[in-house]
Amino acid sequence: MERSTDRQATAAVRSKPTEAANDLTRHVREQTTLFHFTDRLFRARTLVEIYESALDAICEALMCSRASILRFDEGGRMRFVAWRGLSDGYRAAVDGHSPWKRHDREADPIFVSDISLSGEARPLIETIIGEGIHALGFIPLAGTDELAGKFMVYYDTPRVFTDHERDLALLIARQLGFAIERQAGDASARRLTALVESSDDAIIAKDLDGVITDWNPGAERLFGYRREEVLGQSIMLLIPEDRRDEEPAILARIRAGERINHFETIRRRKDGAPVAISLTISPIKDARGEIVGAAKIARDISDWQRAQEQQNMLLREMNHRIKNVFALTSGIVNLSARSASSPAELAATVSERLATLSRAHALTMSAVAAGGEPAATTLHALIAAILAPYQAGERPRSEVRGADIPVPSTLVTSLSLLLHEFATNAAKYGSLSAEDGMVEITCSDRSSEFVIVWRERGGPSPTTTGSEGFGSRLVKATASQLGRISRVWDPSGVVIELVIERDRPDS
Repeated sequence: MERSTDRQATAAVRSKPTEAANDLTRHVREQTTLFHFTDRLFRARTLVEIYESALDAICEALMCSRASILRFDEGGRMRFVAWRGLSDGYRAAVDGHSPWKRHDREADPIFVSDISLSGEARPLIETIIGEGIHALGFIPLAGTDELAGKFMVYYDTPRVFTDHERDLALLIARQLGFAIERQAGDASARRLTALVESSDDAIIAKDLDGVITDWNPGAERLFGYRREEVLGQSIMLLIPEDRRDEEPAILARIRAGERINHFETIRRRKDGAPVAISLTISPIKDARGEIVGAAKIARDISDWQRAQEQQNMLLREMNHRIKNVFALTSGIVNLSARSASSPAELAATVSERLATLSRAHALTMSAVAAGGEPAATTLHALIAAILAPYQAGERPRSEVRGADIPVPSTLVTSLSLLLHEFATNAAKYGSLSAEDGMVEITCSDRSSEFVIVWRERGGPSPTTTGSEGFGSRLVKATASQLGRISRVWDPSGVVIELVIERDRPDS
C-alpha cells in the first residue's frame, strides 16, 4: 500500500507542471486571438469584415468549428447575417428564434450543455440534433441603447461550459457589439456628411455663445465666406445692425430646447449685400442629452419674395384693370346715351364701341395672346387703336400730330399699357368724360429719344389728391422702364409728357 501511495503522489507532482504549461499555452493563445481580433476590428471598413474577424476569434478562442452571428431586422426578428459550418436547411428551420427581444439590453448569456435535456420543444431539439449539434451557447450583443443581436457557438458533443469560457465569450461579444455600433455610426455620419456637403441650403452649427463651429459649401455660396474665414467667428458676422436683437432671443429659445421653424429674416453677405433667408434652427445635444449648440439651415428666399411681390402686383393690376373695364363700359354707355334717339340706336352704338375696344385690345396685346412678338405697328396707329372706343359720332375726340415712327416690338405692350391708362383716366375724370372734350397728342422724334405729349382740352378742371393710387404707381413703374414721365395740371386740362429713351435695353 505504501508503494502505491508513493507512486500516486509522484504522478500528481509530475502533472502540475504539465497543467501549468497547458494553462499558460491556452492563455497565450487566447490573448493572441483577442489581440488579432481587436486589430482586425480596428481596420475593418465593412460589416462583412467585422463578421469574418469575429467568427475567426469565436472559433479560435472558444474552440469550436461552428458559429454564427444574428442581428435583429426592421421587424424585430433575429436573422442570420454570418455563419460557419451550418446548413441552409438548419438556418431556415431556426431563423427568427431568439430568447431575447431588442429591448433586452441587460440580457445574460445562455449555455446549453446538452440540448436533449434542455426542455425545449421536441421539434426544435430534433432539428438541432439533426444538424449534429449537442451543446450550444447564446451570447447577447449589447449596444448602447438596445440589444443589437447575438452570436452562437455550437459543439458536436455535450459540454460543460466553464466560467472562464463565459467571461471570454462576453469579452468577444462586447468588442463585436461595439464594432457593429461604431460601423453603423460611421456609416450614418458619412451619409450625414454627404447630405450636408451636397445640400444647396446653408447649414451652419454654432455653440451656445454664438461661435460658428461648422460651415458647409451651401453656406459658402449663400454668404460668400470660405469655411476657414468663419470658423471660430461670432454668428454676428452675418447679422445686420438692425437685426442684432434677434440672436440673443434665438439662443434663449435653443437653450430651452425649442426648435425654430421657418423664421424669415435678413442676413448680410461678405460683400455687405443683404439677403432674405428662411431659417430653421434646432438644438444640438451631446451624448448625455445636454444642449451644447444649435444647427441652422438657411435658405435664400429672395427669388421667392420677388415672385410673391410680382404676383401681388399682377393681382392688384388685375383688380385695377377690372375696375377700369367697368368704368370704361359705364362711360361708353353714358356717352352714347347723350346722342342716341332710341334704345335700339343706343344698343347699336354701345356694341360698336365695345367691338372697337376689342379690336384695339387685339392690336395692342398680340404679343401676350400669341406668345410671340406683337404685330408691327406705327405710333399713330397704336394711339388711334387705343382712342377709337372713345369717339362720339362723327366728331373726332382726339388729334394726333407729329412724327409717325415704327414702334419697336419690345415697346408695344408697355407703351399700350401707358396710353390705355391715360385714356381711361381721361374718360373717368378728364376731357373724354365731357361731351365736347378731346385729347391732342404730339409725337416728336429726336436723336436719342422720342417724346409723346398728351394734352387734354374741354373737360372739367383737373384736380390732384395727396394720395397715390395703384394706377398712378403702375404708370410710374411702367414709364421708368422706358424713360421718364411728367405731368402738369393746366387749368384747361392735364398735360403729360412721356420721354422714351432709345438707348434703353428694352427700347
